[in-house]
Amino acid sequence: MNAVEIEEAVSALAERPFDPAEFPYAFLEAFGNKETTLKRLRSGASNKSDLGGVLQTNNIHIAICPPGQVATTLQALRASPATARAKAKFILATDGGSLEAEDLASGETVACAYGDFPDHFGFFLPLAGITTVKQIRESAFDIKATGRLNRLYVELLRDNPDWGTAARRPDMNHFMARLIFCFFAEDTDIFSGSLLFTTTLETMSAPDSSNTQEVISTIFQAMNMKTADRPGAGIPRWADAFPYVNGGLFSGSVEVPRFSRIARSYLLHIGRLDWKKINPDIFGSMIQAVAEDEERGALGMHYTSVPNILKVLNPLFLEDLREKLAEAGDNARKLLNLRNRMARIRVFDPACGSGNFLVIAYKAMREIEAEINKRRHESGRKSDIPLTNFRGIELRDFPAEIARLALIIAEFQCDVLYRGQKEALQDFLPLDAENWITPGNALRLDWLSVCPPTATGVKLLADDLFLTPLNQTQIDFENEGGETYICGNPPYLGAKKKSTEQVADMAAAGLSDAQLLDYVCAFIFKGLSMLKDTKCRMALVATSSICQGEQVALLWPKIFARASICFAYRPFKWANSAANNAGVWCTIIGLEAEERNPKKLFFGEQMQECQSIAPYLIPGPKIICTPRDNPISAIAPMRMGSNPVDGKRLIFEQQDVSRILGESTEAEKFIKRYGGTKELLSGTHRWCLWVDDADAHDASKIPVVRNIIDGCRRYREGAGRDARKAARRPHAFCYSTYEDDDFVQVGNTIGNGFEYVPADLKRQGHVSNHAAFTVYGIRTLEFALIVSTLHRVWAETIAGRLGDGIRYGNTVVYNTFPVPPLTEKNKADLTRCAEDILLARETHFPATIADLYDPETMPADLRAAHDRNDEVLERIYIGRRFRNDTERLEKLFDLYTKMTAGQNASKRKKKPEAAV
Repeated sequence: MNAVEIEEAVSALAERPFDPAEFPYAFLEAFGNKETTLKRLRSGASNKSDLGGVLQTNNIHIAICPPGQVATTLQALRASPATARAKAKFILATDGGSLEAEDLASGETVACAYGDFPDHFGFFLPLAGITTVKQIRESAFDIKATGRLNRLYVELLRDNPDWGTAARRPDMNHFMARLIFCFFAEDTDIFSGSLLFTTTLETMSAPDSSNTQEVISTIFQAMNMKTADRPGAGIPRWADAFPYVNGGLFSGSVEVPRFSRIARSYLLHIGRLDWKKINPDIFGSMIQAVAEDEERGALGMHYTSVPNILKVLNPLFLEDLREKLAEAGDNARKLLNLRNRMARIRVFDPACGSGNFLVIAYKAMREIEAEINKRRHESGRKSDIPLTNFRGIELRDFPAEIARLALIIAEFQCDVLYRGQKEALQDFLPLDAENWITPGNALRLDWLSVCPPTATGVKLLADDLFLTPLNQTQIDFENEGGETYICGNPPYLGAKKKSTEQVADMAAAGLSDAQLLDYVCAFIFKGLSMLKDTKCRMALVATSSICQGEQVALLWPKIFARASICFAYRPFKWANSAANNAGVWCTIIGLEAEERNPKKLFFGEQMQECQSIAPYLIPGPKIICTPRDNPISAIAPMRMGSNPVDGKRLIFEQQDVSRILGESTEAEKFIKRYGGTKELLSGTHRWCLWVDDADAHDASKIPVVRNIIDGCRRYREGAGRDARKAARRPHAFCYSTYEDDDFVQVGNTIGNGFEYVPADLKRQGHVSNHAAFTVYGIRTLEFALIVSTLHRVWAETIAGRLGDGIRYGNTVVYNTFPVPPLTEKNKADLTRCAEDILLARETHFPATIADLYDPETMPADLRAAHDRNDEVLERIYIGRRFRNDTERLEKLFDLYTKMTAGQNASKRKKKPEAAV
């Protein structure tokens, strides 16, 4: 269950008559417990309560008590030995009149009237396996409103299927935006009278809903007409109470979908919610999910947390504003200068969605402005910060509408907070018709036409709040001459997941020569021209992969030609404030055209100031490691393993081999051990058919082998181009780098918990697949280098990321790894270290590499062998052990720079063995 579904279930429970015997089970059911779980609790099989209540292990202890005994019962639950034994997370007591609960881990409590406990449903979300943050607990109203609106939306589409078509969906979404405004307006005194919209609907529309759509249409028509024009237009007296709203919100068609009795009931229910509690920076994204079919399954979960947004906005410009505020103190002149500066700041989000970044930026700036006014003894002063200085582009129409509406609501709420209700209402209506959020494809639009340089007008892209006609007029930025800040969280999309249209988008943005880049790179590249042409800084959330692996050499020369990094975050998991949200590994990169120091590099909650930040997001110069076909150092070549491209026809499990040999023992000479990274870590192997060209005729005489080869041929003939070519040699792997020799096998991924690159020695006759790399020959020297801390640090820095781990690569990592010239003694010492590591592993047989390299249980003798290897290697580099990874990287990049000086990085040949 998601948060919206839980809120609805909890609300339904609170509305039913209180049943003391049934409440604990109904409560648990509302949080997603299955009937089989509840049956076991009812029978007593899993109920561990010692107080006559219901105790679910690792979850909650609930007790029903006599009237007036709630606090006492909660204390008894807290002191209960059974509560401790069962490791309950929560305790809850209720008498049907009041309810109290406690989170035993944090000590947080809830105490409320029984009927109000749905307002605190976020407190209990861990019961449903949802790990909450503070924000989701405080957004109970937004989740409740989203759920109610979703039910109405689905019901209206059921009754009006034509409104769900692509042609009418914008009308439906526009209608929902109008409703949201009306609900907010009637609860915040924008409309005169209590619940004007909801009460009018209830009074003037028939209970059978036969005229509901006409009543709503009439209200919308009135709000688009000035009071003086209404008598001649036939506006009925009951609709005349609604104010003139303008702003295009109610212009155009006032057609309304048909309402069933159920839909009318939903509408009235929504109107009775307290819309003063709306949080525009959260609500926008959630209501967006109502209109997106693919997102509706995760209602209440689709919003970016404010702390994550502030990771972008704070170092981009908000911290500077706060620092200037602190410097100004009570100096009236300095405070005035800061206020004037803020009035000229433009914030631009080229992929704004429902406006989260813009709303947070606006609210933060209003807070700073309010403090300025307070210190200047001008509290209640009208804001100098124009809402139209917060610009955005959004591909989809409905989120663009919601973004504008969210900013309007944020402005009103800020006015109420900092100026007072009366002053806020005085300036709110009529709304402005300016359209400062642009619907469209940001990679096809000219950003400077939406957010122009100083002293330049910007095209008004509509004559009302939502529609976009061809005839365009001009709006100027208010208070020209200020700074522009580009921010946001554009679409990520890895290189292989882009659609044909998105590939074309990247070409339109100027990246036609770099289609191996993630989609987000097009937004970064397009923003670079604004950095050059305006007084501007940019900070976008991006996939961490643009700072790792092959993408660095493709993207960063283009960035450094126009800008430098002013701040950055090391990769972190960017997740919505949601349940079971795996998130994506991201970074935030701040860019500016002007070279200024110091730079800020963030590691989690820590920040380091430095003179330069490398594209790998480490302190250091702008060095870019270009993938190479051959090692930069005097070490043996590394190749990718062999790739069968066989539809698993040539690959066998042990039972397959037993069956084959059971049919013909002659087949044994054509079967070899086989495996990649998975088998390397687990100490297992599979098998493969390996037939050299010279032996193909003899192999085909063995019926069981011939059948396997024929199956491979049929598969390849129906597969891709390269496979079809290989169909002429169905007995052989499609791509082969195999040598009949011993070799070092290296895993193609480094797990997040691994302190070393996974590698091992394999004996002659073992075929490594393309999910691992090979260094052929008895290469103990290379083995010592590969399993060193130095090599792991290098890999972690420049390799691509794969989930929580690192994607190891020969061309990106191994071939670029800088090794100083080695003496014969150096080689002998490292060879001995490699042998010690291998011997230490053997003493723990049959433990696998995965077992041995678990950081929690790594054997002491194996760790000691690795420490000796590190010490020998690091002394070769600087004569002593490195103090930390930062020092290791400084030395490696310095050596890399010296080794590549004057060289042209070799161009990669598009061979399979060179792939990463």
